[in-house]
Amino acid sequence: MSSRSEDDLMHTFNGITFTIRTSPELLKSLDTFDAREDDILLVSYPKSGTHWLAEILMHLYAPRVSLTSPIEFGDLSRLDQLDRLSGKRIIPTHLDGSMLPPAFKLKQCKAIYIIRNPKDIAVSMYHYYRDNPNLPTIDSWPVFLEMFLRGDVVCGSWFDHVLSWEKHTDDKNTLFLFYEDMKQDLPKVVKKVSAFLALNTSESRIHEICKKSSFSEMKTNTEKENDPNHTVCALTSNRKLVFRKGAVGDWKNHFTPKQNRMFEETFNKKMKFSEVAKHLVYEF
Repeated sequence: MSSRSEDDLMHTFNGITFTIRTSPELLKSLDTFDAREDDILLVSYPKSGTHWLAEILMHLYAPRVSLTSPIEFGDLSRLDQLDRLSGKRIIPTHLDGSMLPPAFKLKQCKAIYIIRNPKDIAVSMYHYYRDNPNLPTIDSWPVFLEMFLRGDVVCGSWFDHVLSWEKHTDDKNTLFLFYEDMKQDLPKVVKKVSAFLALNTSESRIHEICKKSSFSEMKTNTEKENDPNHTVCALTSNRKLVFRKGAVGDWKNHFTPKQNRMFEETFNKKMKFSEVAKHLVYEF
């Protein structure tokens, strides 16, 4: 298999790495995007559980909503495509908080930010890089981990991403969710999302949504249907690459004690003043 080189597949914009599936022209024109008051933003760093949350939102609103592919996925025609959608839009994005089109804030759109512990994200991204032809070839786990800690990966630094969005913690239009809470008590999280979106969802409906949105159920459904248009990932249109284990604590199968110390050192330095960081769960 030939190596997938960085130069052919990636480019940098505002100091953040993007794949060529996100065109520089589109990124430059995001400022002109016209948000609508009822848009819902689904925000995350890659591999944080975006597809899972998107599935829940679709069930909560079904069938009165369009789930789009990420706002930064594609070329300049992307903004026109989004504009042509009628009805309510759920718009996913992996964009750093500083790059979000200003119209979302101006129109006071609701945003849900999902956070997952970065050790599991690093492992998940490593496997994703290895399986995804749209991303450069990675030599080994130790090499990838150092890249992750430096922020030399697609979508940039996890630390910077979380901090850029954490500025919105007091914003009543932004809801912060933790992936690990979804794994531990999905009904509670679905209720929280429903209340945030001012939806009157019954207990039995919440129970039904949780059943339909279990990780294993979604993984099975994805194996059956691989519709390239149905992706909330800006890095691939192959949905089979999206679901791997979805586990909490898988990092322990990859990190050596030395790597863990190195990670903790970077984490403590970068996230020193982060409130969000205090709520992260690394194992059950």
